[in-house]
Amino acid sequence: MAAFPAPAHRTMADSTTPAEIWRPHVTVACVVADGERYLMVEEEVNGRLVYNQPAGHLDDGESLAAAALRETLEETGWTVELRHLIGVHQWRSTEHGDAVVRFSFAARALSHDPDRPLDTDIRRALWLTRTEIAALGDRLRSPMILQSIDLWLGGQRLPLDILSHLPEGGTP
Repeated sequence: MAAFPAPAHRTMADSTTPAEIWRPHVTVACVVADGERYLMVEEEVNGRLVYNQPAGHLDDGESLAAAALRETLEETGWTVELRHLIGVHQWRSTEHGDAVVRFSFAARALSHDPDRPLDTDIRRALWLTRTEIAALGDRLRSPMILQSIDLWLGGQRLPLDILSHLPEGGTP
């Protein structure tokens, strides 16, 4: 039986190793349903008004769940409770050309603070039906919006405990 040599260990100093590793944007979003309506935000992106679910980037050291709760509160004034993970979506943004990996959560609205200032690029939070959201067409910030709503409507519910977060120096 032929023996295979052990793979060589590579370091960043190796001339064949790229100096920088490709990294996608890691984002979170919440599908917050109230009957037939869904919580959405109208936001300005590159001088254009677009519509999105409450969503944003994962911050360094933050868990995915904490990011979803924070972004929803900052963009809408709504405090929500995460119920399920709907899915993980991968997409290349037409807005900036970079890859995006998005974790979509189902959440339940708990309370609203109408006096809370929203993120500066958010014009307003609003509740729309799926039909109204679909009618927005190219004013939707990404195709992941309808995809996550449709997965939720189709019954896709993944338990939150499939996600884990080990804080720096932490143990499971």
